[in-house]
Amino acid sequence: MAYMRSVPRAWRERKIKYQLLGGKCKDCGKSFYPYRQICPVCGSTNVEQVKLPEKGVIEYFTIVRTPPTEFKEYAPYVLAIVKLEDGTKVLAQITDVEPNEVYEGMEVEAVFRKYREQGPNGIIEYGIKFRPVK
Repeated sequence: MAYMRSVPRAWRERKIKYQLLGGKCKDCGKSFYPYRQICPVCGSTNVEQVKLPEKGVIEYFTIVRTPPTEFKEYAPYVLAIVKLEDGTKVLAQITDVEPNEVYEGMEVEAVFRKYREQGPNGIIEYGIKFRPVK
């Protein structure tokens, strides 16, 4: 049986997933994604929630050909480390492009897409993915 997420959890996470919200540490100045209350760099709790830039470049990527069961219908797909315009690094799926067309340095932009569907009666989760800038 596939992992099932709860409706309340999906509802609580929607703001961060739908708007590409991250954190910025007021002590060390680093920004990060996803938002958390403690800076992953320096451990400070002096963190604010910020809207991250929606454009960046692919730094590294991989093509997932044998995914976990709940993502089999999407294979093959590309996962990448995207370096946003402000330097924040985001792990994200690259969409709207064939896997063999993706390259390091490719300019990408954030788009709102379906993440997964939990069967015919389950929740459908949406969030931010990235696509090549046209």
